Amino acid sequence: MEIKLTRENIKAFILDIIAAGTDTSAITTEWALSELINHPNIMKKVVEEIDQVVGKERLLQESDIPNLPYLQAIVKESLRLHPSAPLIQRLSTEDSIIGGYHIPAKTPIFFNVWSVGRDPSHWENPLEFRPERFEEKYFDLRGQNFQLLPFGSGRRMCPGISLGLMLVHVTLGCMIQCFDWKAGEDGNLTSVDMEEGVGLTISRANPLVCVPVTRLDPIPLSM
Repeated sequence: MEIKLTRENIKAFILDIIAAGTDTSAITTEWALSELINHPNIMKKVVEEIDQVVGKERLLQESDIPNLPYLQAIVKESLRLHPSAPLIQRLSTEDSIIGGYHIPAKTPIFFNVWSVGRDPSHWENPLEFRPERFEEKYFDLRGQNFQLLPFGSGRRMCPGISLGLMLVHVTLGCMIQCFDWKAGEDGNLTSVDMEEGVGLTISRANPLVCVPVTRLDPIPLSM
C-alpha cells in the first residue's frame, strides 16, 4: 500500500465513525423525539403527513423523505435548537478585522453554532420549537444560510451531511409512523425534561425515558 496505516490511524478512524457517524445522529433523533413528545400538536400534524404520503401498508423509506416537508422542517428545527456539535473550530488563513478586532493569521477560531441558532436577531421567538418557520421561509442546511450551521460551512463542512440527514429523517419518521410515544417510565407524564448535558456533543443531561405504544407493526411492513 502507498499509505501505511498505523495503529493511531485506525484508532482515529474508529473514533470518527463512533463520534461523528453515529453519536451525532442518535443525539439529533433523541432531541427531535423529545420535542415532539412535549408538543403533541406537532406530533399529530407529522403523523397525519406520514399517513397521507406513506400510508399504513408499508414502512417509510428514503424515497419518501422529499415528499414529507413537515418532517424535514421538524429535523431542521431540532438541529437549530439542539445542534449535535455546539462549536465549530477553524484556523484563520490570513489577517482579518472582524467587529473591530484584529484576528491574526493562523488563529484558532470557534464558532458558537448553538448560540447562532438561538439568536433573536435572526429568529423570531428563538426558544420556541416551531417547525412551521421552515415552511414559511427556506433555509439550507449545507452552510449557505449562516443563521443555521449544524454541519458547518465551506470546504471543511461535515462530509457526512447527506448520510446523517437521511439517517435521522428515516429513523425519526419510522419511529413516528409505527409508535405513539408516552413520556415517563410508565407513560404517565405529560412532558420530558429538556436539560442539556456537557461535552463535545450536546446530548441530553438525562436519557429520554418513554413508552412506545404500537400504531403499526413494523416487522410485516418491512418484509
